[in-house]
Amino acid sequence: MNPTEVLSFTDGLGIDGEVVTLHEAPPHETSPRDRVRVEATGQPAQRTTRSVLISGGSRGIGAAIATTFTSTGHRVANLSRSGGGTVEGCLDVACDVTEAESVKLAVKQAVAEHGPVEVLVANAGITDDKLLLRMDEASFSHVLDTNLTSAFRLVKAVSGPMLRNRWGRIILISSVVATSGSAGQANYAASKAGLIGFARSLAREFGPRGVTVNVIAPGFIDTEMTADLTDDRRSSVLESIPLNRTGTPHDVAAAVEFLTSDAGAYITGAVIPVDGGLGMGH
Repeated sequence: MNPTEVLSFTDGLGIDGEVVTLHEAPPHETSPRDRVRVEATGQPAQRTTRSVLISGGSRGIGAAIATTFTSTGHRVANLSRSGGGTVEGCLDVACDVTEAESVKLAVKQAVAEHGPVEVLVANAGITDDKLLLRMDEASFSHVLDTNLTSAFRLVKAVSGPMLRNRWGRIILISSVVATSGSAGQANYAASKAGLIGFARSLAREFGPRGVTVNVIAPGFIDTEMTADLTDDRRSSVLESIPLNRTGTPHDVAAAVEFLTSDAGAYITGAVIPVDGGLGMGH
């Protein structure tokens, strides 16, 4: 089926008041300034640095992602509820991702300092684990709002310039439980599974404009979120991981770095597991 026919429903997408007709991206969607040029000296030009926005970037996986980007010269804005961070070289911005106005103001501040966002990593997430019979609606809704609806708010706030400039990278951090499920985590699993459908819909909408949208599904990663598990529970999980070890936040950051690089330019709508094999078969 012709991709333009599949995506014809997005024709006339309004972006900041302008009417945009979507077309297939050119064969080499990377803009000329992003291509490595060999000068007369035979040496490649310095790589292009990007404006990067990360939610939940003050610790754990988010901090590792921020460190990876800053270490290679990218301009990173780190969103967190407190506005404080541990990653040197980042612009720390206070933001409550459950509030639309807070997201808009945070993005505005990031753009003022670093220019239009070119790479978005939606990483903010919480858990509130309970068996379903003990879970109230407030618990379910709060987890979905923080983990899923916040991604909608962030993408909505940054995608306009990406589409106009025909270049962008959007990464949504999901979880292995999105496809495997987990007892006591119906709210968390639902929120992380929702990110996959959201990302794949956006991949079809945004692809013709050269913007890729992908999901990373971490498994058992050593973070504060997993630190509270009992030794018995930790041992039980390790027995299910073919690599027989837990992952590190930098394992996830490496996958993010690849997907946002020129090497990952032809990957979109994908769910990349970083789980040591834990989620195989799902």
